[in-house]
Amino acid sequence: MKYIVVTGGVVSGLGKGVTISSMGRMLQGCGLRVTSIKIDPYLNVDAGTMSPFEHGETYVLNDGGETDLDLGNYERFLSISLTSDHNITTGKVYRKVIGKERRGDYLGKTVQVVPHITNEIQDWIEEVAYVPVDDQGNRHWDAVDENGVNAATPSSSADEKDVRVADVCLIEVGGTVGDIESSVFLEALRQFQFRVGPSNFCLTFVSLVPIMGEEQKTKPTQHGVRDLRSVGLSPTVIFCRCKEVLEESTKNKIASFCHVDGPSCVLSVHDVNNVYHVPLLLLEQKLHRILAEKLQLSSIPKLEGRLDLTMNGLEEKATMWNLCEGSVANEKVLAMLASGQEDLDTLGGISRSMIDWARMAFKLDGFQESVKIVIVGKYTGLQDSYLSVIKSLKHASMAVERKLDLIWVEAGHLENDFEGDSGGEEEYKAAWEKMKSADGVVVPGGFGTRGFNGKVAAAKFCRENSVPYLGICLGFQAMVVEYSRNMLGWEDANSTEFDEETKNPVVIFMPEIDKENMGGTMRLGSRNTAFTHSKHDDGSPSIAQIMYKNASVVSERHRHRYEVNPERVDAIHDAGLKFVGRDETGTRMEIAELPRSKHPYYVGCQYHPEFKSRPLNPSPPFHGLLLAACGMIDDYASNSK
Repeated sequence: MKYIVVTGGVVSGLGKGVTISSMGRMLQGCGLRVTSIKIDPYLNVDAGTMSPFEHGETYVLNDGGETDLDLGNYERFLSISLTSDHNITTGKVYRKVIGKERRGDYLGKTVQVVPHITNEIQDWIEEVAYVPVDDQGNRHWDAVDENGVNAATPSSSADEKDVRVADVCLIEVGGTVGDIESSVFLEALRQFQFRVGPSNFCLTFVSLVPIMGEEQKTKPTQHGVRDLRSVGLSPTVIFCRCKEVLEESTKNKIASFCHVDGPSCVLSVHDVNNVYHVPLLLLEQKLHRILAEKLQLSSIPKLEGRLDLTMNGLEEKATMWNLCEGSVANEKVLAMLASGQEDLDTLGGISRSMIDWARMAFKLDGFQESVKIVIVGKYTGLQDSYLSVIKSLKHASMAVERKLDLIWVEAGHLENDFEGDSGGEEEYKAAWEKMKSADGVVVPGGFGTRGFNGKVAAAKFCRENSVPYLGICLGFQAMVVEYSRNMLGWEDANSTEFDEETKNPVVIFMPEIDKENMGGTMRLGSRNTAFTHSKHDDGSPSIAQIMYKNASVVSERHRHRYEVNPERVDAIHDAGLKFVGRDETGTRMEIAELPRSKHPYYVGCQYHPEFKSRPLNPSPPFHGLLLAACGMIDDYASNSK
């Protein structure tokens, strides 16, 4: 196992998550399997009880782990499925060590930060690194043949389980070097580099290069690397975040003062049109060669020639991207390019997914038409609170080839009561003007009573005005409450989360949920949803099922304490809001929709589909919303029969 560690300095929020994800995508393009670990130095056991305003969204994994949003970056970029153990926190480590001490596992020894905490961190990393994260992972290639070319067929000698184990483990250390809370993790990594050996360990550093006047300043990077070296760690590669391309003089200065092997190890990670260019940016600067030499990755071919991202045409750029593909002879690709052959299908062995990735990155820059989507949320002050929703909308907009125009509406501003507040009238009017301009509306999840009636008002507006609507978790429950109030005449219909005394509790607390403890007690993780009502009363098929390619059962991730009241399901369903998807027992409502004869796209889901969306494989509910918002849903549905 090879380990690549990413640390950061100067300030937080520089994009370590995007950097490490892009590095992983580049390595996948070289035929390697990758996994990722995120180290968060805070004392919380997980991110489940943290405020969205303080920490951004809580990202949910298949196993129900509530984690840092960076794990979402890893999964989206690398198309892998991580576990809760891939997020290491100070709280988890100390809880485990204290548990061992209470059991007497340390045989009476004094338990200390060194060696017990640091050993636990190292053991945790080594154990989790070998957990398979993708059953569909990259193929296990045989060793190169006598010509130095990787074989074109998977190894028959590789054990089936071994095929799924990663070749490279990427580790991101949260926060910045010099923080007191992260010092124990840096000490553990200092020891870890000797445990695994220098050929299996590579440390990288992400830093900021600000521009003052017209000069790129290197001092922040110098000080950050000095702090890192003071704890016994020295970076092999320095990633420099800058608004502009790093100048050669800047690279030379950083290389000279930061103890790296020349300016080629100082990489410019400047602002680009979209984040999907970053893997190409790293490849262009030959990061794969640096890692191949440091970690003795013989499967990465030594490229002859130079990546030229100024080439004309997406096809040529996509082809050049695949020069690093581990299963392809570089000489063969160069020969085909020299002969003028541009048919990518003839490049035997090239990963189609990587060609599609490169095409996507360049194609995204050229979209001219836009689609306007409103997000009605409770935490709009920090957009990271809805990061996965934003990414899912972007993935879907790429699928329909439209530029995404996101508009934010604070849910509370849509409420009639807000209009009557002092100074609230203008914001109320502005919020509704935004709603009226929307091509589509998303109402995502949330907790607490604030803004709920605004979400209900948004659902009502979209239903009555045929505006494409997607409700997620609380947004799904808002659909049910709105329909019950306005179509069934249950004027006081509500969720018991907001009104325990309502006579029409259409959403209730799930009986098995712990009411005392908050952390890790919700209905969490990946669960199956069966399409139990595939046909509507008018004979039309479920649009949600069409978007899932007519699957009978789908698996999506959940995070909720409240559910649609089973005692009210039949009345609501018979009144026209169809619960087409239910859990495997048939008692929990998962998907609701209106028939397309009543509305072009009015869909809600109790689960969180945004957690499984990928750039090249958008989430079906989001894809459907964008299709409807662009007026393409009828053609798509017709072609899906």
